[in-house]
Amino acid sequence: MNALAATNRNFKLAARLLGLDSKLEKSLIIPFREIKVECTIPKDDGTLASFVGFRVQHDNARGPMKGGIRYHPEVDPDEVNALAQLMTWKTAVANIPYGGAKGGIGCNPGELSVSELERLTRVFTQKIHDLIGIHTDVPAPDMGTGPQTMAWILDEYSKFHGYSPAIVTGKPTDLGGSLGRDAATGRGVLFATEALLNEHGKSISGQRFVIQGFGNVGSWAAQLISEQGGKIVAVSDVTGAIKNKNGIDIPSLLKHARERKGVKGFHGGDPIDPKSVLVEDCDILIPAALGGVINRENANEIKANIIVEAANHPTDPEADEILSKKGVVILPDIYANSGGVTVSYFEWVQNIQGFMWDEEKVNKELKTYMTKGFKDVKEMCKTHNCDLRMGAFTLGVNRVARATVLRGWEA
Repeated sequence: MNALAATNRNFKLAARLLGLDSKLEKSLIIPFREIKVECTIPKDDGTLASFVGFRVQHDNARGPMKGGIRYHPEVDPDEVNALAQLMTWKTAVANIPYGGAKGGIGCNPGELSVSELERLTRVFTQKIHDLIGIHTDVPAPDMGTGPQTMAWILDEYSKFHGYSPAIVTGKPTDLGGSLGRDAATGRGVLFATEALLNEHGKSISGQRFVIQGFGNVGSWAAQLISEQGGKIVAVSDVTGAIKNKNGIDIPSLLKHARERKGVKGFHGGDPIDPKSVLVEDCDILIPAALGGVINRENANEIKANIIVEAANHPTDPEADEILSKKGVVILPDIYANSGGVTVSYFEWVQNIQGFMWDEEKVNKELKTYMTKGFKDVKEMCKTHNCDLRMGAFTLGVNRVARATVLRGWEA
């Protein structure tokens, strides 16, 4: 089941639990606007190259739409649609005043020079500048993009609308980016895991973790969890996987991964097949890479008692059913990885106010939001007698539905 079908399925289940009427349900799921543009640029060798750019603006009942821009060869309308819808529910679960959006350009950023990437970003911004805005739609980085991409978007947008630092989040701090934004999703994963463990009278310390994916989110989660006394027994990324039942030395692994561009070849653990990392023996499994990695093929073999979804849509619905029968607790992505968009909201607030926060304030506010978010999800679980995924979906969908009705937008 692809990401869009799975997201639609979860939405429909939540709508049924909430007893939404069919007209309101339909108006909530249809995107507000879908944008598709051609971006033609001169390459460094003088030839022209064309790329297709997308922006799906899903819902703005609760505030400006928000979502990343990814540069990836497999960017397609279905995936962008699914991720835009997920952002709508995620911002509502986090209780920040945003709706959902997502965008991307079908390209391989590794095959483009820095100057080609800059030209492509600027052309894409020229095509969509009148459809995004500080109070309309605020992009952010995603797969294949980063602070530099956001700096180019900010500069190009500002040529048309005047200096507008709040138009994007995830910017370099020199251009109004927030302190703590880089670590925010990984730190949010830590706070979400703490909230779940606290409910069971446990703490991070002494728990055994497996982290699949060692990019920005996975590496920050690993660092912060190990600082709290968690034992990380296996890690994987695109280059390979390692395990050490006594716990991996995370500071050494971070240094190795920076220098060697991945975890492969690290001597502080034994190499293993990257596909087997999800079924390694542990207490808590954190998928922090791509979607759909936990499926019916491997769900029965997963040994973790808890799965914390740091990636978007890592568990497909069939695996969900298998795991719930086994008694595995899954902390869903629309809550667990919302730390990034929450600190993006803090960045937007700071830009609008023209007053920047110190990192301690950012992290303290993030913990407050993540802890409150978990309590809100648990309340919905009790109300509707459902698991955490449906608790999060009913919470998000209910908040968006209420805003839609209050604004008089229901069909």
